[in-house]
Amino acid sequence: MAGELDNGHVGELLRNGALEVQGRLVEASNATLLCSVELDGVSGECVYKPVRGERPLWDFPDGTLAGREIAAYLISEATGWGLIPPTLLREGPFGPGMVQLWVDINEGEDAQLVDISHPDEIPEGWRTVLRAQDEDGEPVVLAHADHEQLKRLAVLDIVINNADRKGGHVLPAPDGRVLGIDHGVSLNADDKLRTVLWGWIGEPVPADVLDKLGEVRALMEGELGAALDEHLTIKEVQAISTRIDRLLDGGVFPEPSGEWPAIPWPAF
Repeated sequence: MAGELDNGHVGELLRNGALEVQGRLVEASNATLLCSVELDGVSGECVYKPVRGERPLWDFPDGTLAGREIAAYLISEATGWGLIPPTLLREGPFGPGMVQLWVDINEGEDAQLVDISHPDEIPEGWRTVLRAQDEDGEPVVLAHADHEQLKRLAVLDIVINNADRKGGHVLPAPDGRVLGIDHGVSLNADDKLRTVLWGWIGEPVPADVLDKLGEVRALMEGELGAALDEHLTIKEVQAISTRIDRLLDGGVFPEPSGEWPAIPWPAF
């Protein structure tokens, strides 16, 4: 039912609703719990990631992964693109943690956005990212759809310096939207962009996207920057503005820096 509400009402449900743990998502590297949430007769499902269940990361020594998830959501909301499900920080059954609306996905073959398959099976118009061989020596290709919302997600990943954009972190929603999840290892001040969405290297960033980035850059000097200060270091917040400036100045999708693995592996 939560998916039928607007973001404000969903936020109220996530913030003040009663959380009840339903189970654990065992494939996640940090404690990730599926919960039901209910408030005044309205119910839904959400993902709850308690801070106490986070594994320390040597290259993300400051703050929390939960805080980085919140920061990524705040930036997504500032763009108006709605690329990340409603996400907030609250107290839960195992202490403070990130709570994010659970999103059902469109499981139809025509809804797939990222894939690894034989070169002959890649849909027409898709963007090739990597050519390789499988364990049997057969050729395979990592590719993704040439989709406008996916392109915006790629831009968001550049801005938040996402170090773990796997194919499984890209969700095709039943209503046609493209959503990204799992942003705990993002927003580092150092270049760490790792993504499966490299299909537009060197191509112009759409003008409307650049216009929106200009608006977000202005917000970084005020309310957005202040909100991010609660979750990130000063250096990390400053780095967001630097990355936006770089995109605005260059106007094209960047190529990998070569100083960090460009694609997360496994890619899903």
